[in-house]
Amino acid sequence: MFLSVFDVFKIGIGPSSSHTMGPMSAANRFLDELAHGDWPRARNAQPAALTASLHGSLAFTGVGHGSGRAVILGLCGKTPDTVDPDEMDALIASVEASGQLHPPGHPAYRFRPQRDLVFDKHTKLPGHPNGLQFAAFDADGGLLLRRVYYSIGGGFVVSEAELETVKAASPADADVPYPFANASDMLAMAAATGLSIAQLKRANEQATLSRTQLDKGIDAIWSAMSNCIDRGLAQDGIMPGGLKVKRRAKAIHGQLDAQWQRNEITPLMANDWLSVYAMAVNEENAAGGRVVTAPTNGAAGVIPAVLRYFLKFNAGASPGNIADYMLTAAAIGGIIKHNASISGAEVGCQGEVGSASAMAAAGLCAIMGGTPTQVENAAEIALEHHLGMTCDPVGGLVQIPCIERNAFGAVKAVTAASLAMKGDGIHAVPLDACVETMRQTGMDMSERYKETSLAGLAVNFPAC
Repeated sequence: MFLSVFDVFKIGIGPSSSHTMGPMSAANRFLDELAHGDWPRARNAQPAALTASLHGSLAFTGVGHGSGRAVILGLCGKTPDTVDPDEMDALIASVEASGQLHPPGHPAYRFRPQRDLVFDKHTKLPGHPNGLQFAAFDADGGLLLRRVYYSIGGGFVVSEAELETVKAASPADADVPYPFANASDMLAMAAATGLSIAQLKRANEQATLSRTQLDKGIDAIWSAMSNCIDRGLAQDGIMPGGLKVKRRAKAIHGQLDAQWQRNEITPLMANDWLSVYAMAVNEENAAGGRVVTAPTNGAAGVIPAVLRYFLKFNAGASPGNIADYMLTAAAIGGIIKHNASISGAEVGCQGEVGSASAMAAAGLCAIMGGTPTQVENAAEIALEHHLGMTCDPVGGLVQIPCIERNAFGAVKAVTAASLAMKGDGIHAVPLDACVETMRQTGMDMSERYKETSLAGLAVNFPAC
């Protein structure tokens, strides 16, 4: 299975790719199956009512992540990439008041969120910690269709049947010029061809897209990322959710910009700018704004922060660096997703911020002139120093520790790229070994520390 740069980077809304974007997309899929699927239809039986239930991590932290809201919006026919954040509250309020859904191209369906949307903390679905179940009934209450979907991280949604196919599929079997399934294969192909990792990835993308389509698509992704930084730097106030967490990016940016205008160089300047860019993105994400999975929403700030920092402070930077950065990052992200996971509900935050930091480190190393082996080394260094990181969001919200964690992921990425650039690419631990270590660590990690808010900061913070 080939994972495109546009699979890794998807435009959507906050606060979570797996818990917000995924449920919305799953609801979209159920509507499509209801209208066009090849399922047995009894004579004259017409769907009249819908229900939905969330399971596993979606049930435990779904309220804080807006999962229920996302399901309602998805059943209204809204999609993560096009829904208007400013219209969501009114649409949800309308469904709650009327007890009806009116998705385009469908009849009206009865759906009473208080009764028909269940956060089931007791029933685990077998395929993945993030499970959803939808059902459709006729006017007499007879079951017509039931479907299960899994939100497997980064906004990806699969059915029960597709889950097994995805697990069995290998990028090595993809119909592309350079089908690398791991970092070892990637480096071997780079050595054999003399191509950079970005060039290998570009050739694979252009097996199905023209160069113009690919570059326009990458420009759109970066534009969405950059706009998200700018919005985050312009907003202040209290973020939603009840923790009363204040936005800080605007105030910090004001201080940094004043120093910049005075040509005041401080020892902490690099860390400060990286941090403020990352925090701006994740404050927007926490507020339910427009963001790009990179590779998830909870880790959305790392990759754009590092690229914005490079473009602002490197005199030799050019717009041409953007595509190489994004393609290299996507190549690393695909390797991690295939061989381990980018889902906090599967492996903890090492799979989210850890993966994002590795991707950013690789991308930065590439556009600074690093060789493929140096790029692979940069990714390994960044990922290695996130191993074991848990996902324990306070209140089930993508705020504490998630926002600051993105800042640290960006700083680690730049540090990793710098260390790799100062070496020759030869290093003790290969990226593939580090990815496998992350997978094993995630499998051993208690589910209490994997996006359930049942342990760690999520439990101890209220007692302080």
